[in-house]
Amino acid sequence: MSIDTVSDVEFGFELPAFTPDTSMDNVRRFAIAAGWNGPRFTDHDAARKEGLPGALVPGIMSQGFLSAMIHHWAPLAEVRLVDTVFRAPCIVDQTYNINGVVTDIDEDSGEVEIDLTVTNEAGETRVFGTAKVLLPT
Repeated sequence: MSIDTVSDVEFGFELPAFTPDTSMDNVRRFAIAAGWNGPRFTDHDAARKEGLPGALVPGIMSQGFLSAMIHHWAPLAEVRLVDTVFRAPCIVDQTYNINGVVTDIDEDSGEVEIDLTVTNEAGETRVFGTAKVLLPT
């Protein structure tokens, strides 16, 4: 169900889960476009030499995935804020699920607050945060 206006939103509603493309090819394209073509994002072995568990999905890319999930749910939403806490790294080529739940609605202004999580296949929360979006009234 696509959300068009704030009146379509219900408190506690769970947004459709989103599984982003964290493949090496996709992350490499992003890193090059962002000017971050360093080995910590594009090469598992080189990242391990830096003491990391593997190549990292850049944090700003994770935030982009969070925004993409919101836009899949509500294409007309204006994402005003994505505030995140990175608890553990997201590793390239691993599967992650992005989830969101509506935690506040201001029907007068059209602002909706969404709690967000990024979890790995083991169910561990890697990233969590809050988004504030503006929907048509």
